[in-house]
Amino acid sequence: MKSLSFPLIISTWDFGAEANRVAWKILMSRENPLDAVEKAINAVEKDPGVTSVGYGGIPNADGFVELDAAIMLGPNHKAGAVAGLKEIATPISVARKVMEKTNSILLVGDEALKFALRNGFKKTNLLTEKAKQEWLKRAEEGIIKRMDSSHDTIGLVLLDSKRDIYAGCSTSGLAMKTPGRVGDSCIIGAGLYVDNEIGGAAATGVGEQIMMFCGSFLVVENMRRGMSPQQACEAAIKRMISKRQKKWVGLIALDKEGQYGAASLGKEFPLAIYCKKGELIQKSKIVHNLPNLGLNMEI
Repeated sequence: MKSLSFPLIISTWDFGAEANRVAWKILMSRENPLDAVEKAINAVEKDPGVTSVGYGGIPNADGFVELDAAIMLGPNHKAGAVAGLKEIATPISVARKVMEKTNSILLVGDEALKFALRNGFKKTNLLTEKAKQEWLKRAEEGIIKRMDSSHDTIGLVLLDSKRDIYAGCSTSGLAMKTPGRVGDSCIIGAGLYVDNEIGGAAATGVGEQIMMFCGSFLVVENMRRGMSPQQACEAAIKRMISKRQKKWVGLIALDKEGQYGAASLGKEFPLAIYCKKGELIQKSKIVHNLPNLGLNMEI
């Protein structure tokens, strides 16, 4: 995909458009780009209409909403993350606190909750009536122990006016997931990754498959080897296909020159782009059943 002027923000899914608008407003007020990433993702986390991120997420098999999130910045190559976090509506904000106030990168479960409470976060009932009814419906259909393979994580990559790269990722995980299951979103190198010399990437989809290939890290390393962001995303998908993996995955990427790209396995997904030229909504390029790989798989 072509290069655009920067600052530039790219996000996954339709709700990424609102996230981008929030981030852009903060960037234009000359505030910290890290604030832009955090507050943009907060907007999705707090939206009860989004059933795959934050407040309103469809719960795990036991009926509890567990959240994962991570944030990463390029200028000093730092990151923070939380996994299996309950009762806190904005896990990306807790992840930022982990990065800024500890020597750790990832806090999990009860200890992540205790850390959040010590740092001023308040407990919230994350289970909305809509999500509860969806959980009950699935339970009645006898699929309570089967994870939903469709998933819409919010992943965001930002290139600021100084050409520094930032990224964030947040999710409630696969619906009906096994309690304690952790996906890719909070794993640095899987759900997101940035290298300030090269660019950044983020992922959405079935986390187990993304983790098996260190998906976002792979995309950034592809760009390091000279690929465009579009080529880098496609090459990562091809790698998965070459190993006969067929679960749904989507990738976005952005480089230091303001070039962006996106690719997916099996079905396209919408991505939102925002820059000085305005807002764009595009679809990812689908990569599957590639003849040169000699594969014939159901996707």
